This record gives sequence, structure tokens and C-alpha cells, in this order.
Amino acid sequence: MSVVEAGQIVDGRYEILERVGTGGMADVFCAQDRQLGRRVALKLLHQRFADDATFVERFRREASSAAGLSHPNVVGVYDRGEWDGRPYIAMEYLDGRTLKELVVERGPLPVDQAVDLTIQILRAARFAHRRGIIHRDLKPQNVMLDGEGRVKVTDFGIARAGASDMTETGSLLGTAQYLAPEQAQGHAVSPATDLYSIGIVLFELMTGRLPFDGDSAVSVALKHVSEAPPTPSGLNPAIGPELDAIVLRALAKDPAQRFGDADAFITALEGPRAAPAVVGAPVIVEREVIKDAPLDVERRRRWPWVVLALVLLALGVAAVVLLLGGNDRVRVPEVTGRTVRDASARLRAEGFEVRSERRSSSRVGRDMVLRQDPRAGTTREEGSVVRLVVSSGPRSVRLPNVVGDGRGA
Repeated sequence: MSVVEAGQIVDGRYEILERVGTGGMADVFCAQDRQLGRRVALKLLHQRFADDATFVERFRREASSAAGLSHPNVVGVYDRGEWDGRPYIAMEYLDGRTLKELVVERGPLPVDQAVDLTIQILRAARFAHRRGIIHRDLKPQNVMLDGEGRVKVTDFGIARAGASDMTETGSLLGTAQYLAPEQAQGHAVSPATDLYSIGIVLFELMTGRLPFDGDSAVSVALKHVSEAPPTPSGLNPAIGPELDAIVLRALAKDPAQRFGDADAFITALEGPRAAPAVVGAPVIVEREVIKDAPLDVERRRRWPWVVLALVLLALGVAAVVLLLGGNDRVRVPEVTGRTVRDASARLRAEGFEVRSERRSSSRVGRDMVLRQDPRAGTTREEGSVVRLVVSSGPRSVRLPNVVGDGRGA
């Protein structure tokens, strides 16, 4: 086995730029894809695992499954292969940091930010669960933040290949801190297993601490099985009783007592943050007013029936959409009247892409959202675009230069 160094070409395609990390299963490099001209994260399996034919086959199978996940909150898997006797996968490269690094640097995050980040993780989990993929190793170390602050979950499905093979103390302890009780006991996993781990992540983001910790992986795993978690608000008074209840439900020992799926978890988290805090004066949103022409008596009698027919038609269309299985459709939240930063964060947390344009307004403050398209309450596919019209403040008016023209004396 050759040592991997900068400048080396892997599999005739990937030029190694630098090593960016080492995990329990693999070394990770930043590499340049010479065919497509883009940077990738190249994950090369450790040699001790590469010599295990059963492990390698499982790794390949899981990598192929993960490659089928295309979602705004999931790190994309581009390619897989083998080089110098070591299997590898080429993944989306993110020049960002992990959630773990963020918490270590800042400590507890603002509660709203912690909830937004957690909902994005849940969106990724929901997408994978619906396709039969369970992560099994969700933790802040496996969650990246890109340049726009968007969550990207990595290693979906791949963790299964190494579930029983990670023997390095640091890797195993880091995993044990987010391990569900059923995993610690060697029982079967399910989507509820991932939801437990996400509950641990939410606890840590809001409090800066882990609910269960210890000197060894075994002692931590035993606490997951036998000890009740502390109440988050006991560590951070900014956490309300609703969020306390949500976290403690996610951390139930019995998987059946947790949220039924990622959607239920998301819905619960939307409740405590549904009403945005009022800061300063109320925002007045510009709206176009169109005066109705006078209606004759016949039209006044007819319009309620027209409205009723339209309502029934809309309900019928909605029912058809549901029956045909709009599983990945998400309700568009109301963001009109928010700052563009808050609106964009909220929309991205729901799984949408955001595009914005600026328009002057004399009545609405700079950086406030004037309009959104599609409107709030409609449903759209995850990853679709929501367009925002954002106030750039009052329009500038050029004043004439009257200096020296004799008008003002």
C-alpha cells in the first residue's frame, strides 16, 4: 500500500490536494476531479478494513445506496471505486465546518438557531427514511454547514458498513454519546433510532452539553440504556417547557414512545417557534389595492356560488395530490414581513432553495420581505425555489445642483 500524498492521482482521475481528516473507517482528502473540474471529498477506506472482503462488499453496497440520495440537506455521493487495493467514494466537497466545531467554538446556540438546524437534519433523515436508508451514526461530527449556513448531513447509509467494526477509542466514544438504547443493546435499528440521535444533537446545540457522558464508550452506552436524561432547561433557562417535552420524548428509551417519524418531530418543533418574536415597531407590508367596479344585483347573487365551486374544486385537487402520494411536498411557511436573513433561514430549514430580488419601498424598512412566491400555505417539492421580493428602502432621488445659480438668495 502506497502513502497518499498531495499531487498523487487516484484511479487516474482524482488529484490529491490535501488531507482533511481521518475517521474510524477512512482517511478523507480534498481532491480535484480532473474529468469534471470540481473539488471532491475523497474517502479512502483504511487498509485493515480493505483486507476484509465482507466489510468491503457491505461498504460498496451502502455507498451505492447513499449515491441515490439527492437532497439539499444531504452531502452528495458522486462516485465509488477501488485504488491500490482500497475502496473509495468521491463525495460533495464542502469548505465549511461541522456542527461539533460550531458548538465547541460558541457553546450553546440561540434556541431558534438550534431548532432551525435540527429541522434541517430531520428533513435529510426524512428523505432517507422514505427510501429505506437509516443513518445509524447521526452526530454533529457528521453534519456540515456550507457557506450559506445550510445543513449537509454526510455518511448516510455508509455508517452501517462500519457499525460493528469501529475499534478506535476516540471514534467509538464519539459515536456512543449519540447512540440509541437499542443500538447499545445490539437490537434492531429503525428510523426511530436516528430520531433519538437527532434528539441528542438538539440537546447539545441548545445546552452546549451532552445528556450522557463518561470516561468510556461502555459507561456512556449504559447510561443511554438505564438513566433518564436531564431536562434541557435545567442547563439553559432560555429553553421553554414545550421544547423540554419535545427533547425528552425524542430521548425515550422505548422507540415506540418517540415520535412516529421525522415529520412528527418537525411538526412538534414548529410549534414553539411558530410565532416570531416582535422586535421594534410593527412592519407594514405594501399591498396593491384594486377598487371593484359596481356590481349589478344578479352578480351579487351569483358570486357566493362561484366561490363555493372554486373552493370545492381546490379541495378536490388537494385530495388528488395527497392520494397520488405527495410524500416529499412541504408546506411553504409565511415569511412576508420578516428580515431577508430570517426568511431565508426559515425557508432553507423547510428544504427550499431561496432566490431574492430588491425593490425600493418608502413604507417598508430595508431588508424586509415584501412578497413571496409561492404564497404561504401552498405545498411544493423539497428543493424547489421560493422567490422573495425584498425592500431596498426608499428610492434615491437626485437633487439638482443649485449652487451659484442665483435662486436661493
